Amino acid sequence: MRLFYAPDIQGENYIFSESESKHIAKVLRLNVGDALFITDGKGSFYEAQISDVSAKQCQVQIIRKTVEKKHSYYLHVAIAPTKNIDRYEWFLEKATEIGIDEITPLVTHNSERKVVKEDRLQKVLEAAMKQSYKAYHPKLNPLTSWSEFLKNKDEYDINLIAHCYESNKHSMKQSIQAGASVLVLIGPEGDFTLEELAEAEQAGFLPLSLGSYRLRTETAGLVAVQNVAFINQ
Repeated sequence: MRLFYAPDIQGENYIFSESESKHIAKVLRLNVGDALFITDGKGSFYEAQISDVSAKQCQVQIIRKTVEKKHSYYLHVAIAPTKNIDRYEWFLEKATEIGIDEITPLVTHNSERKVVKEDRLQKVLEAAMKQSYKAYHPKLNPLTSWSEFLKNKDEYDINLIAHCYESNKHSMKQSIQAGASVLVLIGPEGDFTLEELAEAEQAGFLPLSLGSYRLRTETAGLVAVQNVAFINQ
């Protein structure tokens, strides 16, 4: 069954937007009495039945609500947008499927891309959430500069920064504990600068190794997500 996203759903009835109603009526050709499956992106699934449908308005009656248990950890990845935005969108999609809670597009000294279309990225996250039948929509923060991010970051149990320089680094297995809140920083194609690494260390970040090979930005981000999810299985 197709999953719909309705962040403002509440009560016993719900009316979809005109664009979503048109999609339901004209593209999917659903009729009164047909069943729909909805998530609010906040942990709840809703079984619903169409009570009225047209290209302008589709109304459903909520039959049943269930709450999905959230994974035990909290993962925030602050990752620089890639020059090729398709690669960044690929990361967002796969990270949502595997399990991520929060994403911050991060602008650093070596960033080649310093503009993103937030609406487009939100749509990628929404589509990935629906495709993978998840009840939680990852939080997407606005594009944030390096200095602003360090100054205003929240508190986490574990703070990690992945980079390609030779140094004593911690592995994910050494660093992550099950059920912990984790913040991972992933730099741009040109990596973080040494000055940024020093600033991160002063802010409490530990250097992180993601293996013995040099990874693309989006691959590094996904490896971090997969490792945290695996450790918490």
